[in-house]
Amino acid sequence: MTAFLVVLVIILFGITVLQLGKIFNMSKSAEELGESSEIANLKDNNVNGWLMLGLAIFTYVLMILCFWKWGDVLLPKSASEHGVETDNLMLISMSLIFIVGFFTLWLLSYFAFKYRGAEDTKALFFADNDKLEFIWTIIPVIVLAALIIYGLFTWTDIMNVDADEDPMVVELYAYQFDWRARYSGSDNTLGEANVRLIEGANQLGVDTSDPNAQDDIVVNELHLPVGKQVLFKMRSQDVLHSAYMPHFRAQMNCVPGMITQFSFTPTVTTDEMRMDDVIVAKVKKINELRSEKSKELALKGEEALEPYEFDYMLLCNKICGTNHYNMQMKIIVESQEDYDAWLATQPNIATSLKK
Repeated sequence: MTAFLVVLVIILFGITVLQLGKIFNMSKSAEELGESSEIANLKDNNVNGWLMLGLAIFTYVLMILCFWKWGDVLLPKSASEHGVETDNLMLISMSLIFIVGFFTLWLLSYFAFKYRGAEDTKALFFADNDKLEFIWTIIPVIVLAALIIYGLFTWTDIMNVDADEDPMVVELYAYQFDWRARYSGSDNTLGEANVRLIEGANQLGVDTSDPNAQDDIVVNELHLPVGKQVLFKMRSQDVLHSAYMPHFRAQMNCVPGMITQFSFTPTVTTDEMRMDDVIVAKVKKINELRSEKSKELALKGEEALEPYEFDYMLLCNKICGTNHYNMQMKIIVESQEDYDAWLATQPNIATSLKK
């Protein structure tokens, strides 16, 4: 380490000397410096003008290639009620950014090219122009204000829980490196819980003396009835996690020592989403890639990859440790009848802790 620091100091000292030399050169005239002059000449202006034009063309070509090659990796349609508004807000924001960026880059590059320095050209400039400054200030203010107000109304609609719908209460419990879900049972009220009560089979630290906890149900696979609003209460056992359900356009941090919440209404069952044309195409492409990979594994004598089947997933969207990538839980959206049938087979807290 000492040798590395010595080498680093020598390199930095050399860079400092070079920079000091450039500073001293700035005090000399262009004639004295000759070809080594850092003052831009006509050749430099011409080269930079063409480079600016090339930058715009390169950016547009790259953008077209990205849309053509990776346009199919975007998320499919939203599977929740509020997701439609979220997607609309994203579409409006990205469209504005795209349009403004497209024309701004072209104007910047075009004028830098057209009006690059030349002997017979003198720059025309305005010391100030109140009218122009007002225009290019007020337009962004109006656009940004409209986007912010629209976003605030959208966020308020998403975060407001409709008490008249009597939403189903489910706890999402995060810990390194897995998830557990706790259903509130027939009383739709979660029992008290505390990490200090974690012991043995009681992984979530549920207070078993709380009457509301007796019918709570803890599972490692999340089932949701379609068309029913679900209020998620989120806790973390150890570090900051983030409950991310991309197909439902839902994300909320799970913070140690506090309870956060988020609600949404699923609108598309798992089976319906599997039949969606976009999902069918994605699954087909993934399985083609897996098939090619399996051939490579077979030559090495290793086990082939299983075919992929689409499922909704709960992921952690915070880098919470070395096994962060493993932190996922399957979500199944189904009819109310199928959900009730599944729930009836799950043991509650009082029963499971006795085993």
